[in-house]
Amino acid sequence: MAGALTIALCTAAAVCARTLWLGSTRRLGTRRPGGTGSAVLAALPEFLFASVLASVIGVQLGWLPALGWYGPQWMVLPSLALGLPAGAVLGRLLDDLLPGAFTEPWALAAAARGLPPRAVARKAVRRCVPGLLPNLGLFAVGLTGGAVAVEQIFDIPGLGQLTLRAALAQDLPALQTGTLTLVLLAAVAGALARLAARLLTGPALRDGALHSLHRPAPPARSILPLLYGALLAAVIGLGLPRSPLALDPAARLQAPSPAHPFGTDALGRDILARVAHGALSTLGTALAVGATALVAGILLGLLPRLSEPLVDTVNAVPPVLTGLLVAGLAGSGPWTPALAVAVGAWTPLATHTSALLKQERATLHLTATRALGATDWYLLTRELIPAALPSVVRHALLRLPGIALNLAALGFLGLGAQPPSPDWGLLLAENQPYVERAPWTVLAPAAVLALLGALAVTAAGGVHLPRLRRRRATHLGALGVASSMPSPDPATPSQERASLSMSKGHGY
Repeated sequence: MAGALTIALCTAAAVCARTLWLGSTRRLGTRRPGGTGSAVLAALPEFLFASVLASVIGVQLGWLPALGWYGPQWMVLPSLALGLPAGAVLGRLLDDLLPGAFTEPWALAAAARGLPPRAVARKAVRRCVPGLLPNLGLFAVGLTGGAVAVEQIFDIPGLGQLTLRAALAQDLPALQTGTLTLVLLAAVAGALARLAARLLTGPALRDGALHSLHRPAPPARSILPLLYGALLAAVIGLGLPRSPLALDPAARLQAPSPAHPFGTDALGRDILARVAHGALSTLGTALAVGATALVAGILLGLLPRLSEPLVDTVNAVPPVLTGLLVAGLAGSGPWTPALAVAVGAWTPLATHTSALLKQERATLHLTATRALGATDWYLLTRELIPAALPSVVRHALLRLPGIALNLAALGFLGLGAQPPSPDWGLLLAENQPYVERAPWTVLAPAAVLALLGALAVTAAGGVHLPRLRRRRATHLGALGVASSMPSPDPATPSQERASLSMSKGHGY
């Protein structure tokens, strides 16, 4: 877990490095929508990433050991498999908050005072970190409990593998001990994360002295979501006319060709057909689970005293154990992975909502609105929820590929659909033994998962409501105050000083 956390933090720093540099040098206006690489990285399943690292780096190249646990060298590949996807998600969340921090008055004053860009970037990270620390605590526990498949692949005698084997063998004392250890770890990590967030924010939470990190911004127009959506639709459209169950033993493990664009599997079945037919069930289930998790996360995020203990408990149980529990209660079937994933999919969204609302309640504009006589219902529906909702929705879209890969992971472990179903989890599980001989059998469904991640992340930039923003801008212009507001990203130092002087003259 320590190695994976280190890699996750380094990956998160690499993901948001460009925004940090542009923001600290007052050039955020030149930023173009991106994040495709981090989206692809976040969409890769840990078990698939672990399989590729073990087979390519560990076996074929022989650079690092692939099996066992005998020293620091055996720790590198499992840490990479766990830390890179988690760091990509964490980096995207931080990258979403940074632009708001760079447009706050302190950042404008720091740039006008001549503070070095490195210092401005460091202070911007410190401003955004309190809102992410609760999710970082979830990541820390999730890396331990979610390492079940990775520990199975690398043959590591860790807590995840021990708990899974105890569950399969119905060894109740070992299962209870392992689960209790995970729950205690989750409680300690959650408490430390919340305490650190409160210490970093300081007395601003009590005094109502914060500025909102979610001021309206123009939508990032990009053709990438249309491109990725068209590619995904083309893959599904080309594969649906083909039969996913037709066997051809003479064509087993054939490389991609015009007859079989994605190649064939060990039974001679067309992989393109199986990917396309499996997409209907996997994507439909992922969308249903994601929508349910978004609604539950927002509602429970409004009640932090109720949701925080639930988050610590639910997040501590690995999804595999949840899947075994659901399978024991409801039986193994196509909806078993959906129920198992839905049990814990709301936890990061509820934590994110609660953290954002906690900071939003301490903002100056909310204090002023309350002083003008606004009711609690007005503050909740017109100020708090609209401020937090765009970031939480983008977070939910970022989690959509993760939900799909969690469904695939449970299918990979045999807790979901059964053969010969073209479910993506089964598809990866059936072809994983042939990854060295026929890598296309695994790379094709992995590429579709990565494409789904890129589509979700690039489409997340369009969550803003431009019609509402135009109406608000028109209203401000009618009041004659639009010209008195400081420019969020001045092009030159002279414009920056003029903007600051105008703001100072109007009492800002």
